[in-house]
Amino acid sequence: MSNADIFVGEIIGTAILVLFGAGVCAAVTLRHSKARASGWVVIAFGWGFGVLAGAYTAAPLSGGQLNPAVTIGIAVDTGTWGKVWVYLLGQMVGAMLGAVLAYLVYLAQFQANVRKEDSAEEPTPTLGVFSTIPEIRNPVANLITEIIATIALVLPILAFGLTEGLGESGTTVLIVSLLVVGIGLSLGGPTGYAINPARDLGPRIVHAFLPIPNKGTSDWGYAWVPVVGPLIGGALAGLIYHAAF
Repeated sequence: MSNADIFVGEIIGTAILVLFGAGVCAAVTLRHSKARASGWVVIAFGWGFGVLAGAYTAAPLSGGQLNPAVTIGIAVDTGTWGKVWVYLLGQMVGAMLGAVLAYLVYLAQFQANVRKEDSAEEPTPTLGVFSTIPEIRNPVANLITEIIATIALVLPILAFGLTEGLGESGTTVLIVSLLVVGIGLSLGGPTGYAINPARDLGPRIVHAFLPIPNKGTSDWGYAWVPVVGPLIGGALAGLIYHAAF
């Protein structure tokens, strides 16, 4: 794969991933959305379908990694680092693009994020549409959660490569998508399961600049956790896979 193919593939695939993911979070969170308050299960499946669409779309160009933690895990296992920077750059650009597209889809809902004179309902904090927020703010616990959840993502992804039938049938991406849904349902409660530095940091940057009324903070004090945790988790998964398999 050429650097250009990898870069374009990762931009497109990660943009689709974040469009679906931020889109489902907007659908569940924002006022005047038909899906408002539909719950965590909807969010988990929305992100899973985002992986499905994004990875299948990007696969012919870049392999559809879409996640720096996955890219780092593969590099740690194989020892091949030459194209890592291309993957990471494409993933960050794609994540930011996907966040902007999700904003445009829900533009009217974001613009209506104001307190009405005849209502006691406060404007909706919008960071959760774009990035993760812990339920209990404990950096050590939050970091541990993200590390473990990312290992639970990257280690199976690496192991799926050994299952010949999955590769031949073309269903590997489908299985990974279901894995992401499972991680969301089982491990997503404490931190919102970033498990992907680009998916969290790119949209957080976009949130900081978007003209959203009453958008609230972008929470930069926490922003390092969903970056560092998944990177550590991805590297550990690569080490475990290389040693055990």
